[in-house]
Amino acid sequence: MPHEAQHAFPFAPRPPREADPDAANADDTALDDGSYGWSPGEAPPFVRLELDVRDPAVVAALSALPAGRERDAFAVDALRIGVAALRHAASQAGAEHVKAAGDQLVGRLAAALDAHARSSQERTAAVLKEYFDPQSGRLAERVQRLVSDDGELATLLRNQLHGDGSPLAQLLSTQLGRDSPLMRQLDPEQSSGLFARLQRTVDEQLARQREHVLREFSLDVPDSALRRLVDELSGKHGDLQKGLGQKIDEVVKEFSLDEENSALSRLVRNVDRAQRTITSEFSLDNDHSGLSRLKRELMTILEAQVKATAEFQNEVNEKLATLVQKRASAAASPEHGADFEDAVCAFLTDQAQQRGDLCEASGATTGLVRNCKVGDAVLRLGPETPAPGATIVFEAKEARGYSLTRAIDELETARKNRSAEFGVFVWSRSFAPPGVKPLARYGQDLIVVWDAEDPATDPYLLAAIEIARACVVERHRGDSAEEVDLESIDRAINEIEKRAAGLERIRTPAETIKSSSERILERVRIDQQALERQVVILRSKLAALHEGAKEG
Repeated sequence: MPHEAQHAFPFAPRPPREADPDAANADDTALDDGSYGWSPGEAPPFVRLELDVRDPAVVAALSALPAGRERDAFAVDALRIGVAALRHAASQAGAEHVKAAGDQLVGRLAAALDAHARSSQERTAAVLKEYFDPQSGRLAERVQRLVSDDGELATLLRNQLHGDGSPLAQLLSTQLGRDSPLMRQLDPEQSSGLFARLQRTVDEQLARQREHVLREFSLDVPDSALRRLVDELSGKHGDLQKGLGQKIDEVVKEFSLDEENSALSRLVRNVDRAQRTITSEFSLDNDHSGLSRLKRELMTILEAQVKATAEFQNEVNEKLATLVQKRASAAASPEHGADFEDAVCAFLTDQAQQRGDLCEASGATTGLVRNCKVGDAVLRLGPETPAPGATIVFEAKEARGYSLTRAIDELETARKNRSAEFGVFVWSRSFAPPGVKPLARYGQDLIVVWDAEDPATDPYLLAAIEIARACVVERHRGDSAEEVDLESIDRAINEIEKRAAGLERIRTPAETIKSSSERILERVRIDQQALERQVVILRSKLAALHEGAKEG
């Protein structure tokens, strides 16, 4: 043992308990399996140990107990527990070793079984292929030999069925041949054959039926059918002549006017009575006739209808007069112009929302010019357009006393007041001066004639919006617009103005001349479609400008 041991104490088994009668069996020195290394009743071996304990945990546990018997007992218990743990670990390792060996054995057995299964499957497949392969199998070969043209089955059928010497031919010859009992019965030459007996039976039946028919149609036989028919006709003929004469006399009497109660006399009286009744019912001379009553009813209804129509006409005239007066008053009042202005702003707002622009009603607010409210609506192009933020001012006017020059001057004021780049003067059709074009361009200004209550004039205002937007976009692009097809835009604007003027020239004859309305309205429709096509062209060019602005 090392001499630098810090602690040395003997390990000895605990003495058996005196109070326990089975002290020997309760000795805690027994092994794990319950046996002892010595015989029970003998003194167990005694081993004295001196150990140097350096593990801090063990040193701390032992130092916590007082030196002496108590520390020695604790050390013995700890040593016994450690020995038991080491033995258990050794047995556990053995069990794991056995388990690993078992797993290895099972793996080898599974591999051997898989190999056997594959081998069996391959052998089975080879055997099945040998018998059932469609190309080289024994079964296919056997079936081919059996069903081929020169095979066993064909040979058997040929031997049994073909040729005069075959069993089938011999059997048929025996049963159905010329010398067979059946053919002897069917032979017409045989007097005792079936054919001869059938012929004799038919002849007897025909002779019997012929005699019966001749007897029934003979007048010499008293009870024959022909004789009974002749006697009955002879008896009935006299009765028929007598009855027919009586019937003819009765019919003549029914169609004679000399007989008061004949059918013809009754018919004539009924027709005469019905004619007199009809004549009296359809005569106006009779106050109680149906025609007179119908006349009185119709006259009453017509008088009531005439009275109601007159009252309705008077009421309509009064309402129309009131309405005309109200419209005249409204046309002369400032509020009427405000209604037209609201309609223009509503139309512009709707179109601006469809194009992504912004429309603002500005007629009630002052602009850049002091105390000036000219400019009823301002349209700002949206951010997705080639000229975002560009402004167009609209002046709506429904008032008398305005000339074309004054309208252009007022539109110039509106552009300055609203800082707009383009101006559109929307003139009410009812108040526009005679001769004004429905759509015309004057530099940076547009004059358009529009009726809020007539949807047919909407294309004018729609074209004015598109022209104004195109001109603003063209102006914003400046010199870089040389690559854009500005000539097409100008042609579209000129075509729109031309078509609008043609529409206005045609509209008046279309409203006044009813006889040629279909032809004129068709022309209006054609021009209106052309106008809409030009608007589409203008929109496409604006879209091209927009794409060019994005690429730039």
